[in-house]
Amino acid sequence: MFSKSSEYSIKALIFIAQKTWDGQRVSIKEVAKGIDSPEYFIGKILQVLSKKGFVRSAKGPNGGFYMDEKTLCTPLAEIVKEFEGDKIFTGCALGLDECSETRPCPLHNEFKKIRNDLSILLNNTKIETYINDLNSNLTFLKR
Repeated sequence: MFSKSSEYSIKALIFIAQKTWDGQRVSIKEVAKGIDSPEYFIGKILQVLSKKGFVRSAKGPNGGFYMDEKTLCTPLAEIVKEFEGDKIFTGCALGLDECSETRPCPLHNEFKKIRNDLSILLNNTKIETYINDLNSNLTFLKR
């Protein structure tokens, strides 16, 4: 459903949030290992996320990536929009340039409901939402 960039971004931020909750800062290597992703790719993603303010970073011996109150409250929709744009929330299921109520594609009416539900889910879900389930081993970030 999401691009690899969006998937890895969400997983990385949830992983960093969990470690931040435990008072830790994490390196690119730790994030890559923790979410089972290529280190080089996650490094590029974390660079974008840091530049856009979705995650904080500190240099030095006690440095690494971490989150603060503001970044922990980021809705997942903002992260997805950064990598996917708005098209995931507004686009046509079949990729048509023109798909609307007056000129719908064959999947328009059903897909509109799915898009709306996805938008509500991602706009109402914050990164910090998943920390407790991860800490309780009720959910997982890698295979």
